[in-house]
Amino acid sequence: MKSTASLFRAFIALSLLTGCSSYRPTPAAFHEVLDQPYRLGAGDRVRVTVFEQDGLTNTYSVDQSGYISFPLVGAIPARGHTAQQLEKELADKLRQGYLRDPDVSVEIDRYRPIFVMGEVGAAGQYSYVPGLTVQKAVAIAGGFSPRANQGNVDITRDINGKVITGRVLTSDPLLPGDTVYVRERLF
Repeated sequence: MKSTASLFRAFIALSLLTGCSSYRPTPAAFHEVLDQPYRLGAGDRVRVTVFEQDGLTNTYSVDQSGYISFPLVGAIPARGHTAQQLEKELADKLRQGYLRDPDVSVEIDRYRPIFVMGEVGAAGQYSYVPGLTVQKAVAIAGGFSPRANQGNVDITRDINGKVITGRVLTSDPLLPGDTVYVRERLF
């Protein structure tokens, strides 16, 4: 009888350890990117203003390959650049034979969307707004389903070209392009 009880306890301990083996702590880079300036990516739309040049002032979308198509100078790389870096790049290109001293301003007009999936009311693609947290994104997606794990979620994020998934609390902030996965609770 004692061996059966010992065997049962060992089985329970083994099953608990197996359940925990799939969990990996969130990498440090996952949260470090939150303190860095925002970097443009495919799907973002920027508003470029060139002072006293109404023909060049417009909104431009970052295409799938990471470029914006700008009049006079053609394709300009935007993926991975901050708005300030893009301003400098555009001014440098315009200075090369088009304008004497261009005054260029770049601001983000629309961020790329976030995606919410799993145990929510209406999974799908949603617009990103600055200050968006996991909890707010779940609320936009129709709230948690009755089976949802409401304590933490998995977020997949592209950090410097590397896709990383981490488990975070629902109070954590999101970035444009993040994918939120709400898991099913065990009990």
